[in-house]
Amino acid sequence: MKDSIAKAAVLIKALPYIQSFKDKIVVIKYGGSAMAGDGSPDTILQDVVFMATVGMRPVIVHGGGKEISRRMAEVGMTPKFVHGLRATDERAMEIVEDTLFGEVNRGIVRAVEKFGGSVLGVSGKNAGILHVRKHMALVEDEDSGAVKKVDIGFVGKVERVEVKPILTLCEAGIIPVIAPIGLGPEGRSYNVNADTAAGEIAIALRSEKLVFLTDVHGIMRDPDDPGSLLSTLHVDSVDAMISEGAIHGGMIPKVGACLNAVKADVHKTHIIDGRIPHALLLEIFTDEGVGTQIVR
Repeated sequence: MKDSIAKAAVLIKALPYIQSFKDKIVVIKYGGSAMAGDGSPDTILQDVVFMATVGMRPVIVHGGGKEISRRMAEVGMTPKFVHGLRATDERAMEIVEDTLFGEVNRGIVRAVEKFGGSVLGVSGKNAGILHVRKHMALVEDEDSGAVKKVDIGFVGKVERVEVKPILTLCEAGIIPVIAPIGLGPEGRSYNVNADTAAGEIAIALRSEKLVFLTDVHGIMRDPDDPGSLLSTLHVDSVDAMISEGAIHGGMIPKVGACLNAVKADVHKTHIIDGRIPHALLLEIFTDEGVGTQIVR
């Protein structure tokens, strides 16, 4: 009986959060790093199904960089990155599309279905969800110091997000799972950075929250000290933390997407440790949370 009463108390404690987030859209960036956690992939997707069941409208945008690199290595290709973006020639684009939509997306969909969720996997090309233009990388010449544009292939910069197909799914109680492949010039497929895609989709949907699942505790003032985790980070502090090196590497595009989203009136953005079981529920339905929220 005591266990049953304790479970009931937990549900009642979560009730105000459930009420406040009913019918609100939450965009979740779900990537390979979060998938690699100890037991977390299942619990994360259980969390997503729970969110949808209690009336929230979760939208999953996923990455798959590790899987793409593995597939490229299998055919003797060496991945090349420019400022964190994967240089993508025509052959690489075929692998990117086949891996993201044919492998990773379907795997997530099957897992959500296993937990009883109503779900549909889509590519950003479907119904023109992600319209993109060719992205040219800016690289500083080592000799002259001049900045020049470098063609890195089929890499897309989001120009427009078509929200109607996403909203149609959400309103029908279906969880969209979106692969970050954009529709570019002449109908060609373009590889889109998943962090950026998630941010642009959150802005276009005017979502309540944008959540990045990572394989670190969150944003720490000292990256080597988990005890320096910041539960809240204000946008005015971000530039200084990047200059100090506290925010670096793969965290920069995530924080950049959070900044853009907050400035575009997404209410709150979060970077949380996806390795923790039920990380999403802990962040959304408790006062303590498990990561860093970035706010105005």
